[in-house]
Amino acid sequence: MADAARRVLSLVPSLTETVCELGVGCRLVGISRYCIEPAEELRFISRVGGTKNPDREKIAALRPDLILMNEEENRREDIDWLRHRFNVSASMPCSVPEAADVVRNLGKALGTEDVAEAILLEIEARMTSTEVEGLGMDQVKVFYPIWKQPWIGVNKNTYIHDVLKRAGGVNVCANREARDPVVAEQVLEDLGVDLVLLPSEPFVFTPEHRKEFLARQCFGRGVPMLLVDGKNFCWHGARSGRGLSQVSQLLRPFR
Repeated sequence: MADAARRVLSLVPSLTETVCELGVGCRLVGISRYCIEPAEELRFISRVGGTKNPDREKIAALRPDLILMNEEENRREDIDWLRHRFNVSASMPCSVPEAADVVRNLGKALGTEDVAEAILLEIEARMTSTEVEGLGMDQVKVFYPIWKQPWIGVNKNTYIHDVLKRAGGVNVCANREARDPVVAEQVLEDLGVDLVLLPSEPFVFTPEHRKEFLARQCFGRGVPMLLVDGKNFCWHGARSGRGLSQVSQLLRPFR
């Protein structure tokens, strides 16, 4: 406990949330502007810019003894600059079990192993129950775009893909070479999807977008489209277990 980090700065929204769920949100000295949960607990914490353009000098002035970063969300040049000066933990889980490892390591760094263990047990229980509940059910072919103009999906080397797969979804972009593959507008119907999920982040899909896509039938006649909370699909950490459970419940009526 004596070596536990006391001044924590997080540039990863899902890990900011995890720090709070580990019961030590009071140790946060700085967060990104995208760190929004839990809103009340983060209300008065210093904001240090975005995930792609953090204010390095402001971060340095806060004197953190641990900075939480993500190798995909944050830029390599920022990770390197900060790592040269501070203790930086940069993770990039691509599956729910890897996200559990991040929670375990964060619990050790913060001296909150007991609370972390409770979160890990929940993640394990949710993975098991999701697998059991899906036995004998069909899978549903899903397109999950993370951007529009151009359309961009996710391949199998992503956390989102693993959540979809465990919840009973078949990611139609899984085998594309690029991690975030561009999908041409003219081939959307050729994807042959059963369901399109329109998340709230990083691109904010709106009811107006959904209405437009349905009217244009760009994925084919009668293909359902759902507006979904992107945090359940891509926020890894304390949310991993309940996020997976939410996605499983979402897909169940289509299986």
